[in-house]
Amino acid sequence: MPRSTDEPLARLLAGIERELDLAVELRHALHRNPELAHAERRTAASVAAELPVACEAVAETGLIARVQIDRGATQAGDGDAGAFRAGAVAVRAELDGLPIDERTDVPFASSNGAMHACGHDVHTAALVALVRAAHELREDLPAPLLAVFQPSEEAYPSGAEQLADGELAALAPAAVVAAHVHPELPWGSVALDPGAVNASCDAVQITIDGEPTHGAYPHRGRDPVLALAHVVVALHAQVGRRIDPLSPASLTVGVLEGGSAENVIPARARARGALRAHRQEDRQALRELVDQVVAGTAAAHGCRGSVQLVPGEPPLVNDADIVAGARELLAGAGFQVAREWRSCGSDDFAFFGALAPVAMAFVGLDGAEGFRTRPLHHPELLVPDAAVRAVARTQAVLYLAAARCAAR
Repeated sequence: MPRSTDEPLARLLAGIERELDLAVELRHALHRNPELAHAERRTAASVAAELPVACEAVAETGLIARVQIDRGATQAGDGDAGAFRAGAVAVRAELDGLPIDERTDVPFASSNGAMHACGHDVHTAALVALVRAAHELREDLPAPLLAVFQPSEEAYPSGAEQLADGELAALAPAAVVAAHVHPELPWGSVALDPGAVNASCDAVQITIDGEPTHGAYPHRGRDPVLALAHVVVALHAQVGRRIDPLSPASLTVGVLEGGSAENVIPARARARGALRAHRQEDRQALRELVDQVVAGTAAAHGCRGSVQLVPGEPPLVNDADIVAGARELLAGAGFQVAREWRSCGSDDFAFFGALAPVAMAFVGLDGAEGFRTRPLHHPELLVPDAAVRAVARTQAVLYLAAARCAAR
């Protein structure tokens, strides 16, 4: 049976403190040489070299490391696999960077056209510190720990979806947890709320086919650009009329394409957009809304409309029991509970919700010494080194809370 979480928190935190110098050094190395989604081989090798337990390659460029609780075990593969799998808690960090040219002046800044502008280098270094600390306590841990170093969070195909359908599913974790830095929350606080905290995200491509003609004779054609313009306006209007305003949902059209000459009505116009919702029923309603508006508006202009949907992440729904347990432990880890924090951002971590209860915590950065507030994915965002400690401590809290839930 998994053990009590009371004593392991203090011992895990003490172990993390001993690992911070190495973790910060690793963070600098990862930040200096980021790799994009589906190409994180060097990153994975750097992480594996610092792990005190064996790990396996997963989802092509990711890793899973296992910390057993079998007494006397010294390697992740030792002991009875069935005992290991029972009640294991998975903690996830991300490996990939973004295709952004970094604009910071630190000595470990990237210069290869990619950047860790979302804190993934910090999350990964923090999880290495947690694994090393947990390995030292492996005989007294309340539950086995699966450290999931996930590839391809920032691009499809999603690394989380691959793991949820493959290697992680085979290990049957009792819970999956993660911590993510956030520049809009106060330093020293952690936002951790039950229910939907991130939205689903689906991509759509809208195509309007008309009849081309000279701009001087518009009556001889059917204008797909005009039809598309009305589609865009109608879509935004209908979201406000078809979705409960008390339930977060959004539609964004970010790309419009059509025509090549100012005096020619083209044969085709296209748009690309994103649909986001906190509730699964609203996600489905948005999909149906787009189909109906595109078809009807196009027909009203004598055109033909079609929609191609690319399904993305589901809503990220935090497990209420894990959240409640973690909130009780946050003060012992030196954190305040932040104000309620939910957004229409999305994270492929939500795919793990199909495997087990999940919980994502957001670690505040605003007010940290030397930190200049910049949004995530900004070329000037530089997460402070002190966040490695904050994230590792939050990961420890989440792991222990999930272990307590698994024991019930």
